[in-house]
Amino acid sequence: MKLKKVLQIGAPLAFSTGTAVVSAILYQYAFKRADVPAQPPRITADSPYYVGDQWYQQVAKEKWQLNPSDPEQQIQGFYIPAKDPDSKKAVIISHGYKGEARNMAGSAKLFWDDDYHILMPDNRSHGGSAGKYINFGLLDRLDYLDWINKMIARLGPDCEIVLYGISMGGATVMMVSGEELPSQVKAIIEDCGYSSVTEELTYQMRAQFHLPKWPFLPVVSGINRITLGISLNDSVSSISQLHKNTRPIFFIHGAEDTYVPTYMCIDCFNATDAPKDMWIVPHATHASSYATDPGEYTRRVQRFLAKYVPAEKERD
Repeated sequence: MKLKKVLQIGAPLAFSTGTAVVSAILYQYAFKRADVPAQPPRITADSPYYVGDQWYQQVAKEKWQLNPSDPEQQIQGFYIPAKDPDSKKAVIISHGYKGEARNMAGSAKLFWDDDYHILMPDNRSHGGSAGKYINFGLLDRLDYLDWINKMIARLGPDCEIVLYGISMGGATVMMVSGEELPSQVKAIIEDCGYSSVTEELTYQMRAQFHLPKWPFLPVVSGINRITLGISLNDSVSSISQLHKNTRPIFFIHGAEDTYVPTYMCIDCFNATDAPKDMWIVPHATHASSYATDPGEYTRRVQRFLAKYVPAEKERD
């Protein structure tokens, strides 16, 4: 066979093989669940998260589950009753990428101090929940509908629920926003969530590996369809769900965020016609808005909730 013919056949084959190999490596890197450390990292006393973490370790919790009879779909969460057992305020808190419920202790205490009942799930393929591959909120959003219903069943039909999430958790609650939500869901707070999984992965491929979106992301999407049953190309996104959102939503993002770039927050803010507010936090990097200014963060969250959660009007 002449060399030209060999090259005509071999070059596309080599290209396809190389693309498949690189895409498979990217998929494992980004989507494979992180191993749970035997001992969680120690938070030192000078950390703004120290008080929250100490509180979380000591406060009474109940372990809740979804799909308890199916080990491959079993999902766990931790319920923390409010200080006032008669409180009707509740918050469901969504953690970030390769995190777990405990990582959200600081946020949880912010709400608990304000007499909220707390529910902190370990999302699929995180913490103590089942799963081999991370879905970036695409499937988690449906679990949150179940968590909402469990919270209503526990607290009664007159409860008032807030959804709150940081990073991947922020994107998750934005994706939940476009679903048909019970009237008990009164408001949403998202902190540094991405506008879509494809947008975030494209950004990270460029930033970390200097790789273009094409041809790798379509192959990654195909792998995800095989492993999780959902393509990245035709899946929901924060933006598409926000178009359908009717709940008041507060967008928070660090001005110096280079992991989920700040423009994504602005895109998400512009995507919804619901009542909304936005705070771009000066000097804050990714998921560090609270740590940058805990007092101002708390004040702004409480001020937003006071507008849209009826029970907040009883604040002294």
